[in-house]
Amino acid sequence: MWDKVQETVSYIKSKINSDPEYGVILGSGLGSFTEEMKVEFTLPYNEIPNFPVSTVQGHKGALVFGTIKDKKVVAMQGRFHFYEGYSMKEVTFPVRVMKYLGVTKLIVSNASGGVNPNYRVGSVVIIKDHINMAPEHPLRGKNDERFGPRFVNMSEPYSRKMIARAKEIAVDLNIEVHEGIYLGLQGPTFETLAEYRMVKILGADCVGMSTVPEVIVARHMDIETFGISVITDMGDEHNIDTVSHDEVLDAAKKAEPEVRKLIKELILRN
Repeated sequence: MWDKVQETVSYIKSKINSDPEYGVILGSGLGSFTEEMKVEFTLPYNEIPNFPVSTVQGHKGALVFGTIKDKKVVAMQGRFHFYEGYSMKEVTFPVRVMKYLGVTKLIVSNASGGVNPNYRVGSVVIIKDHINMAPEHPLRGKNDERFGPRFVNMSEPYSRKMIARAKEIAVDLNIEVHEGIYLGLQGPTFETLAEYRMVKILGADCVGMSTVPEVIVARHMDIETFGISVITDMGDEHNIDTVSHDEVLDAAKKAEPEVRKLIKELILRN
């Protein structure tokens, strides 16, 4: 893993002279955040050594380098999922690469199903914690101390400082935000009504198929992390019959302008 990461980092640095401070992982329907950036270089995943390739609709598949005013940013247009057939080490490989490109702060976004009755389709949720129920852990196996410690303290998976700043920004921009706990499952099926109930009983507010592995690996390498989710469907008796991926993408697209503004300001003010 170490050699692969260094090979990939060397290739990227040979293509572009950039040392980004911020990494942004753009989830389903949120790929156009790059329009907020002054783009300097775009690298398709299929040109990057050792990189997986996105196979899901709504995930474009490119690393985008640029700036937001004086802040250097690298954005992932499209992420990788365990359900696509990748191992958790492959899913989280780009986070390792970001670290050695210079990233010290990571912002992850996703679309999720809501179980908190205070949410509605289109709600923007700042993730304050997560529950990992994926069947494989990204740190399983021999630990390489060059990346981080064997046992990772997960008391603050999502930066309290960044959460507080994002809430201030939301007030300034008049954007309604919620705070919530995200539960990560394998997918790719949407949850059954009984599974949505389980998510609620376990203490989560929303559920999805991504994010948790990337955050674990980011924390392994001491990258400060912030997570944001768009509620694209509600897991209750009244709404479950109509859930589809197209509906998810449509809901994410409608909420995207607010998420874009929030992430942009967080990068500028943090």
